Amino acid sequence: MTLTDRLPRTSGPDNPIDPADLVEIFADWAFDERGLSLYPAQEESLLELVTGANVILSTPTGSGKSLVAMGAHAAALARGERTFYTAPIKALVSEKFFALCEVFGADKVGMLTGDAAVNEKAPIICCTAEILANLALRTGSGADVGSVVMDEFHFYADPSRGWAWQVPIVELPQAQFLLMSATLGDTSFFAGDLTRRTGRETAEITSVDRPVPLHFRYVVEPLHETITELLGTKEAPVYIVHFTQQAAVERAQALMSVNVTSKEDKAAIAETIGAFRFTSGFGRTLSRLVRHGIGVHHAGMLPRYRRLVETLAQAGLLKVICGTDTLGVGINVPIRTVLFTALSKYDGRRVRPLKAREFHQIAGRAGRAGYDTVGTVVAQAPEHDIENAKALAKAGDDPKKRRKIQRKQPPEGFVGWSQTSFEKLQQASPEALTSHFEVTHAMLLNVVSRGGDTYAAMRHLLTDNHEPRRRQLKHMLRAIAIYRALRSAGVVEEYRVEGAERPRVRIVDELQLDFALNQPLSPFALAVFELLDQESPDYALDVLSVVESTLDDPRQILAAQQNKARGEAIAAMKADGIEYEERMARLEEVTHPKPLDEMLHAALATYRGGAPWVADAVLSPKSVVRDMSERAMTFTEYVSHYQLARSEGLVLRYLADAYRALRQTVPEHARTEELTDLIEWLGELVRQTDSSLLDEWEKLAAGADTDGAGGEVTPPGADVGLAAPSGVTGNARAFRVLVRNAMFRRVELAALSRLDELGALDADAGWTAARWREALAPYFEIHDRIGFGPQARGPELFDLTEEADRWLVRQVLDDPAGDRDWAITAEIDLAASDEAGEAVVWVTAVTDGSPTEALDPQA
Repeated sequence: MTLTDRLPRTSGPDNPIDPADLVEIFADWAFDERGLSLYPAQEESLLELVTGANVILSTPTGSGKSLVAMGAHAAALARGERTFYTAPIKALVSEKFFALCEVFGADKVGMLTGDAAVNEKAPIICCTAEILANLALRTGSGADVGSVVMDEFHFYADPSRGWAWQVPIVELPQAQFLLMSATLGDTSFFAGDLTRRTGRETAEITSVDRPVPLHFRYVVEPLHETITELLGTKEAPVYIVHFTQQAAVERAQALMSVNVTSKEDKAAIAETIGAFRFTSGFGRTLSRLVRHGIGVHHAGMLPRYRRLVETLAQAGLLKVICGTDTLGVGINVPIRTVLFTALSKYDGRRVRPLKAREFHQIAGRAGRAGYDTVGTVVAQAPEHDIENAKALAKAGDDPKKRRKIQRKQPPEGFVGWSQTSFEKLQQASPEALTSHFEVTHAMLLNVVSRGGDTYAAMRHLLTDNHEPRRRQLKHMLRAIAIYRALRSAGVVEEYRVEGAERPRVRIVDELQLDFALNQPLSPFALAVFELLDQESPDYALDVLSVVESTLDDPRQILAAQQNKARGEAIAAMKADGIEYEERMARLEEVTHPKPLDEMLHAALATYRGGAPWVADAVLSPKSVVRDMSERAMTFTEYVSHYQLARSEGLVLRYLADAYRALRQTVPEHARTEELTDLIEWLGELVRQTDSSLLDEWEKLAAGADTDGAGGEVTPPGADVGLAAPSGVTGNARAFRVLVRNAMFRRVELAALSRLDELGALDADAGWTAARWREALAPYFEIHDRIGFGPQARGPELFDLTEEADRWLVRQVLDDPAGDRDWAITAEIDLAASDEAGEAVVWVTAVTDGSPTEALDPQA
């Protein structure tokens, strides 16, 4: 029985539900279905919500705010109102969607993201804050929104995204609000503001009492000793907080010398892992670590690796997890002890002390209700303090020895901390939330699309927000400039309505605009596709470059590409005898690859004249997917080539975003066979690397699985657990591209004389570097090079014969004479390819024979 089945049915204002009855129904459900009794703060919050008040809930992590949110949805559902749940990231939105489907029934819950919509007319909607903000701008007080639950409300102070947490408060006066976070600070301003706008009472429910109390400790011993002590006193699982991904991985590797877990747990870990596929590079490192009882968890990891660590931790099999401060955003694992390796961090501009909000977000993860009776928070002293303390202890009480100690000084520019600062952080309240409002073309167009008196609507939005008056005036000037640009471009127009004091404003072409508001550069990409020549051999890759230029920059990848390019440029300039000063001057011009850069920026300058909303969008030509395709690399090879092992999760997310953009943006008439092959290859590459990103998106895009009668929704990946994705050979079209790429990779390495890499690639087939050298020698006696440009990778130089359990392939070499009588032949093991998730190639020969001879692996 779902919670929905227990709720009373109201027939409207004349037959209201008794608030106490509603709270009792919810409390009974929580106890019967979850085994939970309501805490005082939860019960107080629910009583306020069912009586119609707004609630600002600021209680510690682990105090059951999610249960209060469910109560808010239940109350709105019982009143017949529509309710929205918002979170800062899609992953949390998706997680909440499936949780609420289980509680209320799949027919009662929907989800809206930038990628897809599921059951969007449902009475309970899960979405990101930006989705609700845009809905509020388009519909205002007329929106079908009865209540709003804003989780992680401290994001209100985020400089780039805070506007999305503010706009619903300003534009939805009819709604009841539940604002939640463990670190809100002083909420009196929001309480007064919500009451003024909504006409409802606003309850501030704040508590510092945790269901699981915390003990704090400052240690001046080496980190290794601290960890050993925590393990020995049964204060594990321990989450060791680092402020760089590199530091987290290095710490985990250093702990391999410590016996952190038992033989029994190691056996259980091996059984739980089963046939889980670890790729080379970081995958092999993680495999060794988790089998030793040590986890790693940070945003740069593949999602399936993070999920593996979470699964093992939830089973109580990992005693130590080394991660970054992303723990503060939420990690679904039981943690008894949080160990800070530092109390300062680099924020992208400078190293600074931790803020109180950051500290409490992370520390609050220690001690989980239902798992622990107490949580522990440990802060490690700076290394130089630890060494000085050790030297003082060695000197004992002898004053002469203590005076002779040469105290170690902190590194230059070091931002330190102490036991005093640690204690101050414990007592400090989170910093006050500050407003970060902004005006964009999309915001103005959303308000225009609302209809009615646009002037009055914009005046309300710009003068009744939370900004100080000085910034409000700046926003007004920007709004006027944007409006004039939209009118000049013919995007909006004024018209008269009889009896209206002012002209009304409407959008001229709403269909195009609807497409442009979510992805401002997508219409631009469509326009550029028309400029490309479909007969060009580079057409498919050029379409890809257009799409890549509209995506957000993956900074770590682009930096790695630039570093690689500059390293190669320096080596070439040194070989040419160029002087140091000139080398350095030329180096400034070397950057990451930017295909079609000049053409795209020229086209955008022209396009902007008729589409001024793209003024806010950033066009950024780059080559990541194209680079990978042109190099014919697998995911693992690409990560290794640019030394991105610590950021492979970022690489995968970018590839998945590119795949979705290609699927959504490129119309059928612009697709060629080669482009379709490229899209299929990219999708399968992402899926075989980590299927979770695409499985979820494609399920949502198709409209989530239900039993057809409002039954359960199957969470993405829930049916496969930690298993590998389906066999790579199942998508024959994509697999054919994978095989072509694998063969062309060998052509490229042979052309560049990288025989050691060839030998490493084909060592299992017995093709060492020496054997490759011997096999290629006859070719180079006749020809001085092997071509590896676009012509060399054309379909006419690739032959394939499909058999039941293997494919036989022949990759013809592009020789300068144009004879094309030399080829690399190979056998593709289909079963092994499915197991590996990529094409498994067994090279059989380098031959100048005929196609028939070359296809015979015994030749």
